[in-house]
Amino acid sequence: MSSKVEAAISAKGKVLIGYLPVGFPTLEDSIEAAVALVESGVDILELGVPYSDPVMDGLVIQEATQVALANGFKLPQAIEAVKKITARVDIPVLLMTYFNPVIQYGVDKFASDLAAAGGAGLITPDLIPEEAGEWLAAAEKYDLDRVFLAAPSSTDERLAQAVQKSRGFVYAVSTMGITGARQDVDVAAKSLVARLRSVGATHVGVGVGISNGTQVREVLAYGDGAIVGSALVKSLNDGGIDSLRSVAEELAQGK
Repeated sequence: MSSKVEAAISAKGKVLIGYLPVGFPTLEDSIEAAVALVESGVDILELGVPYSDPVMDGLVIQEATQVALANGFKLPQAIEAVKKITARVDIPVLLMTYFNPVIQYGVDKFASDLAAAGGAGLITPDLIPEEAGEWLAAAEKYDLDRVFLAAPSSTDERLAQAVQKSRGFVYAVSTMGITGARQDVDVAAKSLVARLRSVGATHVGVGVGISNGTQVREVLAYGDGAIVGSALVKSLNDGGIDSLRSVAEELAQGK
């Protein structure tokens, strides 16, 4: 059993992880945008599954996912997108999804279909390790990575559980609250990563608030992966794929 994400981090040392929602502005456009990210220096793709109640997402991502839903996005399209992207680029592709759609789809079937499409695994922002038994079993069965979130407010016990149950990396949420690009990455991130290391984390991705190459460099001084979402979604929304490429290339200079 091998982790595509861990292999990518081990090979590169430090990685840029780029987030885009599936289906924005259209399904085909989101596939092209994801491929453009890889061509522009992103090492791991994080594809967001549009959801009707995205409680952890900032306004930029919320608005993009609402466009996808209004265009008729359905969960099987996320699997379709993964399949088309992995046919064109050779990097790990993770889906980030609230867990209720996976339950509705069927946890084992979803894991099986994701693996068959070439997906690397799932990031599950609203699923805690203690309640993830069915997903963990399916992930083990189909050799998928599972990424749990850790926040500055988490107890050491909760951080240890996230580290123990994650495979690929642990997702350190650098600021309290919802996602969105910020001028300064919260100092809490550095402390959180140190706490995760102290309970055994070997690979930590840091997200929420990174918007430029300088911040990527700052985060990679102590984290293994810099996760960028809102800044990329905004660039795609404002200037299309050309703008997205430009922003991704600037971010990649921080590696």
